[in-house]
Amino acid sequence: MNHALILPVLLPMFVGSLLLFGARLNMTAKRSLSLAATTILLLLSFLLLQQANQGDLQVYALGAWQAPFGIVLLLDRLSALLLMVTAVLALFALLYAVRGDDERGRNFHALFQFQLMGINGAFLTGDLFNLFVFFEILLIASYSLLLHGGGAERVRAGLHYVILNLVGSSFFLIAVGVLYGITGTLNMADMAQRVAAASADQAPLLGAAGLLLLVVFGLKAAFLPLYFWLPRAYAAASAPVAALFAIMTKVGLYSILRVFTLIFGDEAGSLANMAEDWLWPLALLTIACGVVGALAAGSLHGLLAYLVVVSVGTLLAGIALGTPESQAAALFYLVHSTWIGGGLFLVADLIARQRGAKATRLVQGPELQNPHLLGGLFFVGAIAVAGLPPFSGFIGKLLLLRAVEPGLQALLLWPVVLVGGLATVIALSRAGSTLFWRVGLHQLDSAELDRGRLLACAGLLALSPLLVGLAAPLLEYAQATVGQLHDLSLYRQAVLGGGAP
Repeated sequence: MNHALILPVLLPMFVGSLLLFGARLNMTAKRSLSLAATTILLLLSFLLLQQANQGDLQVYALGAWQAPFGIVLLLDRLSALLLMVTAVLALFALLYAVRGDDERGRNFHALFQFQLMGINGAFLTGDLFNLFVFFEILLIASYSLLLHGGGAERVRAGLHYVILNLVGSSFFLIAVGVLYGITGTLNMADMAQRVAAASADQAPLLGAAGLLLLVVFGLKAAFLPLYFWLPRAYAAASAPVAALFAIMTKVGLYSILRVFTLIFGDEAGSLANMAEDWLWPLALLTIACGVVGALAAGSLHGLLAYLVVVSVGTLLAGIALGTPESQAAALFYLVHSTWIGGGLFLVADLIARQRGAKATRLVQGPELQNPHLLGGLFFVGAIAVAGLPPFSGFIGKLLLLRAVEPGLQALLLWPVVLVGGLATVIALSRAGSTLFWRVGLHQLDSAELDRGRLLACAGLLALSPLLVGLAAPLLEYAQATVGQLHDLSLYRQAVLGGGAP
């Protein structure tokens, strides 16, 4: 077995444990250890991406217990891509955090590593129950990271976040229990075979469990009507935490794509593609509601949080269309929206540091000390996230619009995406005008622009033009990923070999 496959889980687990129990480590040592681990994780993710690009699925059986009895990790093109996206985002968020944000509370670096452990494990696991386990790991770490730094607003947002996700976790466990009780397995490849062979009297209960999973994943992905926790939580979190949280909704979307392609996909008999009828209208409504929230936002943080909701709806639309072209477009847009969304949360924090008590509220405030530099970063991020040329958001949305066939779906998708993009431009223009032009005649004497934070922020936003330059190979990889994702026989053969006993 390729032991590199388990390292994205083991590395942050051991480093996080060392940081948690290493009481004698000073802050410099903690920062160095956390940065080193995240850098190694990035290099490892590129190695795994290169291996996955060869087209073979790699399976790691823990304890050498083969599926379906043992727990397996599986690396394919999709999981490798998401590991890479997570590692890049995490490194830039951590580079920003080590400039002082990590000192606002206890155990920031340990929690950061445990968060990465949970996210990476969710992308790699081939076992439905261990998907639940990794969900819980990343959620427990995110609870504490959200509260990092304290404050009444963070406590309120954290309370709502915790309660909703505890309810979601309960539903997840119930759904897994029902599926296990009927199919007798937790391995997703084996479960897919048993669901396809289920009898007519078992199908209704299996369908109910599947829809319950859709609710759980919808809560994690934050689409309508389950997104209401996200704007307040993301707006309240510290900048590096909010940036890292940009990947959190993608875990829910990944789970939808994996489970409802493999277990409840084309070969699931009477339950085949059971989620499609729900995902398409929810995607369009999520975009519309996210845009309305962005237009009504009273702060830049709130505006950016609602733009995350818009990106979730856009990605869900690509998944719901169900064609290879639309899902490849969704994967390209996923990479773009994750990195640019994270970068904009960092820009918002840089702006807030020069506005004093006004922070990112969209009201008249003091003149910024670095209006041209911060304005340029905001402008680049705004163009990219709104989907305007020449940046990567334009390519992602164009690919999605071209992927839909002429007909009712095109008649619905084109206006929603284009009008939503126009409304996004209006919301960001209003915010930029307020922050950079409607200013007072004085500056804050204590405000300064930290170069380390600036470089981390600029580096993340610079990935948008980089994605434009790499659009052809990335799109080719995304198309191959979709083809591999829908090759269910390849997945089952890799995990189960000759088949389930």
